[in-house]
Amino acid sequence: MRVAVPNNKLLISLFLGLCGSATAQQQADSVLITHHLDEVIVQENRLAAPVKAVNRNITIITRRQIETMPVSSITEVLAYVPGLDVRQRGPGGIQADIGIDGGTFDQTLVLLNGVKITDPQTGHNIMNLPVSLSDVDHIEVLRGAAARIYGINALNGAINIVTRKATQSGATVSGSGGSSFKKNENNHLYGAYSIGATGALVKNGVSQSLSASRNQGNGYRYNTAYSNYRAFYQAAFNRDTLHQYNVMAGFVNNGYGANGFYAAPGDLNAEETVKTVFAAVSNTSRINPNWVMTPRVSYRYTKDDYIYIKPDKYRNLHNTHVFDAELNNTFTTAVGTIGAGVEGRYEHIKSSNLGNHDRTNLGLYGEYKSVADRRFSFTIGGYLNYNTVYGWQFFPGADVGFNITPDIKLFANAGTAQRLPTYTDLYYKGGGIIGNENLGPEKASFAEAGIRKFSGKFSFAGSVFYRQVSNFIDFVKDTAGGVDPTKVPWQPQNFQRADMTGFSLNSGYNTIFNNGSLFNSFGVNAGYNYLSPSFKGDAITTKISRYVIESLRHQFTANVRTDIGHFSVSAAARYCMRVNYKDYTLADARIAYRQPRYQIYADANNLLDVTYVEAGAVPMPGRWITVGGKVSF
Repeated sequence: MRVAVPNNKLLISLFLGLCGSATAQQQADSVLITHHLDEVIVQENRLAAPVKAVNRNITIITRRQIETMPVSSITEVLAYVPGLDVRQRGPGGIQADIGIDGGTFDQTLVLLNGVKITDPQTGHNIMNLPVSLSDVDHIEVLRGAAARIYGINALNGAINIVTRKATQSGATVSGSGGSSFKKNENNHLYGAYSIGATGALVKNGVSQSLSASRNQGNGYRYNTAYSNYRAFYQAAFNRDTLHQYNVMAGFVNNGYGANGFYAAPGDLNAEETVKTVFAAVSNTSRINPNWVMTPRVSYRYTKDDYIYIKPDKYRNLHNTHVFDAELNNTFTTAVGTIGAGVEGRYEHIKSSNLGNHDRTNLGLYGEYKSVADRRFSFTIGGYLNYNTVYGWQFFPGADVGFNITPDIKLFANAGTAQRLPTYTDLYYKGGGIIGNENLGPEKASFAEAGIRKFSGKFSFAGSVFYRQVSNFIDFVKDTAGGVDPTKVPWQPQNFQRADMTGFSLNSGYNTIFNNGSLFNSFGVNAGYNYLSPSFKGDAITTKISRYVIESLRHQFTANVRTDIGHFSVSAAARYCMRVNYKDYTLADARIAYRQPRYQIYADANNLLDVTYVEAGAVPMPGRWITVGGKVSF
């Protein structure tokens, strides 16, 4: 459930609440964790602040919330956030496109511990991450154009996935298995399983952890089997109290049947394998009491191997390299905080279909944040960008907040951003798609205002926004003159302008009962998101859109949970209505039994067995039952 800036009480009920136990100590732990959430530091590379002080629309999804949700992947977690359009092509997070407030998947920036995960080939691979759900500590979702904070490609917002940092040595083993109890063409039950393990070593100021997992299933309809492997290492080295070094590296091999993914019905037997290698090194140093410097370098390699017809007919093989270097600085002064930084990014692709291309991007940041005040605060800044293909651009932004009371805050912000065309947009040919080498970058202007209540058993948030995108890019088919759509290829085009207006409303109630009660706690939460898109400049009445014109118009989520002894029971429902698709309602549930060293659970997904499509021509799985657990040593 999305809220503008979560508070301590609402975050318990958010995303099905906390999985608690019967003892007074465990109830006290829940209260302490809840209190801590108000003080979560949102680190925006240069300027940092407690989440309650941020004047933007930010959602925090905590580890405790994730553990109570009937989900098996990061993308499934994000599907519960109103305003996020998670368009999956199968279970287990094998591939998903994530849009924010009606934008396309290419317009959303994903970060891992603050490191930008960019893929100039295609946004389809942006969630091919080396981390599994068990690695995640929390997720930060920032809505709105955010070039001032994150640079290019954060056109509609950013999703920062923050991993768990080891605080003590130990190990955890987890596993699960599930099925739809339906049979495939060989009369075998459709099913899937996952296994994973994490080990941590904390000693002499050095914290290290290594995780590995495997997820495999034979699908849920013809040619939807999948198998993926993940491994992720991270370490923190504290040379002294003034210097810290952080290292992370990971690998993911994700293979799956791609029936209906891109070119149905001809891709009935298509297969795809996406391999990603990722590494990053950073240092945080306090140069003096008023200056903190953070250099960081990262590298990401992706191999995308797509076979349209087996064994190797119409094969597309893409190899993409991205090198990124940043230098961020924070200066504390008597008149406020100043953030300044510089970044450089080199992107290269060698592709059997797209050709060989490269481009370089350079950026300069500058921000000023006002002196902390009990009631009023603001931030202003900008991002100056140079790209070797598209030249110079400048993107300003600002935000402001005013506390009516200590718990109720008014906020507003305005920002601008840019999204560069991917190499698929520019050069792809085949499979019913023709690229457009004349595409220009998208540019967005965004404004938002809202109100929220932080604390208490009852909490609420509401906001409205307006976004204007010039040179908007979407894949379309032009059916002017009554042309048969099946005979027209998809081609990306720059529309003169795409406007989006929307609002969101959220409320929650949570309480913890006295020890004498049968129930330990109870929480209920509800949220609604509305979007109204419009397009200007080009006649689109004869065009069929592949992405944005099918964005969500109405999105409603509700969840309820309660703790009874060592058991936690939760249920959630999502209602979605797209602009050009039928509406549908999904219901999920989880029951869990929890002890300090182990947990077992049972999930029921899509309880109503609804048939629906989120992306391409891929019907999503029907009812699915999963049982699993984990043990810590």
